[in-house]
Amino acid sequence: MKNEQPKIPVRESSAKLVPAGNEQNGAPQGMKPAEANEVVSREVSSWEGVSVHQHRFGGVEFRVGRRELGHLHGSIADLPFPRRVRDDLIAAGRARPHHVLPDSGWVTVPMRTSAEASGVIELFRQNYERTVTAPQPAKAQAANISSSGKGETDEQ
Repeated sequence: MKNEQPKIPVRESSAKLVPAGNEQNGAPQGMKPAEANEVVSREVSSWEGVSVHQHRFGGVEFRVGRRELGHLHGSIADLPFPRRVRDDLIAAGRARPHHVLPDSGWVTVPMRTSAEASGVIELFRQNYERTVTAPQPAKAQAANISSSGKGETDEQ
């Protein structure tokens, strides 16, 4: 799904997506898994270049090209990060080790409250930004070379 809207910083857009009335007296209130999934899915799928797929173990998966940004299962989100980033997220209390692969770069994040759903959106955005700003592999760059054989890209 492509979206021509300008990119919105996550902290600003996340607050608009979480349904109003989920906080009572300043304390986070629970969210139903379907509600949390809808809030996160609506935001992440609106970003340019993000496609939505069925995840092989159930749930919904988000990708940019062939790279998975993460996926949702019920009331949890699973996201892949470089190991150093994963360790920092866990140390900061923003994520837990992955529920199945605890020694990998994957993390698991609960989505039981509106604040947790907003945190999940921020982590998806972090993965998205890392993915769209990553240098293209040589193979992808070679595909952009014009047929002239002079090493000029189509953009020149």
